[in-house]
Amino acid sequence: MAAIDIAGFVADLKDHAVDHGFHVHDERHFVETYSLRQAWEVDLHPEDGCGGPVDLHMSLDVDPRALLAFEDALLGLPDDVDPPDEFHFPLVLTWSLPPMPHGPDLLHLAIDLAPVGGLEMPLEVTATDTFASATDAGERRISIIARHPISLARVAKGEDPLCDLFERGRAVSDFLLEAAKTWLG
Repeated sequence: MAAIDIAGFVADLKDHAVDHGFHVHDERHFVETYSLRQAWEVDLHPEDGCGGPVDLHMSLDVDPRALLAFEDALLGLPDDVDPPDEFHFPLVLTWSLPPMPHGPDLLHLAIDLAPVGGLEMPLEVTATDTFASATDAGERRISIIARHPISLARVAKGEDPLCDLFERGRAVSDFLLEAAKTWLG
């Protein structure tokens, strides 16, 4: 029996997202047959921004070696001893916006978003400029990325490592929804 029910954790992850004001659109689960590495992807957006410009993509990368090493570490422990907190799965949150005619200055956006994510959720701000042809004007797309390690020890103990993450994620989404009104014209 597995130490952690990954499918159950992802289901709880989606429920938790809904509890924090997100609407879940889609879920995908990929399994690499050679290594048994898994990727869980969930597409969502702020509930009050349905049909709006802000989309959020969550991905959880499940490394079977990390899971097996965690289970091996648990085997020798007595029931009253906490498992070691040295095994993690990466959870990546990616916000994306459509092409914007009046896009923001990236440095100002990064500075404005820094206190929203805080030290607990550092945010990467990126932009991609696309030119359909040499004579066309460019289209700028903005993406914001947050990376958060999911502690297997905390998940196995039944602790909730995600409440603060979703609160901050919601604040980032609300910030982007408000700012997108100006950027989109």
